[in-house]
Amino acid sequence: MRKWLPLIAVCLGAFMLLVDVTIVTVALPDMATSLHTGFADLQWVMDIYALALAALLLGAGSLADLVGRRAVYLGGLVLFALASLACGLSGSSGELIAFRGLQGIGGAAMFATTMALLSSTYQGRGRGIAFGVWGAVNGAAAAAGPILGGLLTEHLDWRWIFYVNLPISALAVLVTLRAVRESRNPHATGVDLPGLVTFTVAAGVLTFALIRGGDYGWTSTTTLGLLALSALSLLAFVLIESRSRRPMLDLGLFRNRTFLGVMTGGLLLSVAAFSYLVYASLWLQSVRGMSPVTAGLSLLPMSAVSFVTAALVGRLLHGASPRLTIGGGLLLIGAGALLQATVDADSTWTALAPGLALTGAGVGLATPTLASTAMAAVPPTRAGMAGGALNTSRQLGNALGIAVLGAVFKSGLLDSLHSNPGTENAHRTAEALTGGQAAALIAHTPADQRPAVLHLIHTAFATGLRDTFLLSAALGLAGALTTLTLLRPAPTPQPAPHPSEPTPANA
Repeated sequence: MRKWLPLIAVCLGAFMLLVDVTIVTVALPDMATSLHTGFADLQWVMDIYALALAALLLGAGSLADLVGRRAVYLGGLVLFALASLACGLSGSSGELIAFRGLQGIGGAAMFATTMALLSSTYQGRGRGIAFGVWGAVNGAAAAAGPILGGLLTEHLDWRWIFYVNLPISALAVLVTLRAVRESRNPHATGVDLPGLVTFTVAAGVLTFALIRGGDYGWTSTTTLGLLALSALSLLAFVLIESRSRRPMLDLGLFRNRTFLGVMTGGLLLSVAAFSYLVYASLWLQSVRGMSPVTAGLSLLPMSAVSFVTAALVGRLLHGASPRLTIGGGLLLIGAGALLQATVDADSTWTALAPGLALTGAGVGLATPTLASTAMAAVPPTRAGMAGGALNTSRQLGNALGIAVLGAVFKSGLLDSLHSNPGTENAHRTAEALTGGQAAALIAHTPADQRPAVLHLIHTAFATGLRDTFLLSAALGLAGALTTLTLLRPAPTPQPAPHPSEPTPANA
């Protein structure tokens, strides 16, 4: 049993940080009511965590190679626990967003070190078992997030979705101290701080512009200035990485068609499959009147089917071409979102179930192959960087997806409200609805007007959701087309070259 204690320590941290990507989803309406906050702040509660993960993963990995992976993992655990406590004690949306950002920093430190810790601890068959368990825990975290969040929010309070991390973190720290040995990269030279800063600024400013662009005006000086700053920061990042002797991200990897296809596929998968769940959960609870637990269970078709499909893929399709699994998975994700776009004013949660299940099948088909394909496409010395880049791409896709789809959702809702001549102050009504205040809005409406207002709310939400699903479908299908174009078919096995013959370079 002692042999597997390091695996338990790593899996505890991985489970927590991945659960916290989705556990917040069903708690957002209760948070909005408790903290008296609006739509943009709800987006940031989700986005700041994913953004911190995306921006700091590669930098945290470099730091761990230098000072020690166990030390960075422990530091991430402690910071994650303290930030979770602070999130639970938050008295305003600003405090919650700030502490969620700290949670993301701790999560990045943990996520960046888990695979390296397992690789340095286990060898041979034990390593295969360890990574299999670690992958299963990752899948279970995605499935457990909405349900666990619903149970804690409904039966205790939304603050307990953060407090629950404290005993798990304490156990993970104890097991790590007793069972995990330190490891580092003897050739590590330091952290690419200029690259880390410019990438973080580019991603953060772009996300802020997308979330606030509707309020400032998409053609306003503020929005255009933010977009320009993001573009300049990205250009600076590219210049820094292209000239650095030891870059955080070797941009030359993107000259490899397969690597580029996997990065694009990973980013678009996160956007098309997961980013709309925030708005679907808001609709289920605020408009359809479902409890947090029931809303969480309504999203179960995606995670359950994904988990089962991933297990079957590992057993039955382990030798299949990545073009089939990744491209086919994205195709199913796009089709699943398109199926959900049939939602209308009279729809209930059952309108989403078939599309969620189809999307889950796509996620389960594509996800297991992404990491192995990314790392196989690059030289062995860059495998760790490739894995970190893929995780960064997926978390960045989630952050940007929430921002982009949020803008589309709110625009569709506003258009529907504007089209109704009886709506007074459509913008104020939209803010109330997107802040989870549909029930309060109806309660303050005169009794004789409530049926009309109720229909208006259902229609507006359905319009916003429909636009969100349509964009998700388009991005999923675009990801499938890109992946199928860039990823090459599996090569036909060739006889091994004679020792005196040169070995072909990896294209």
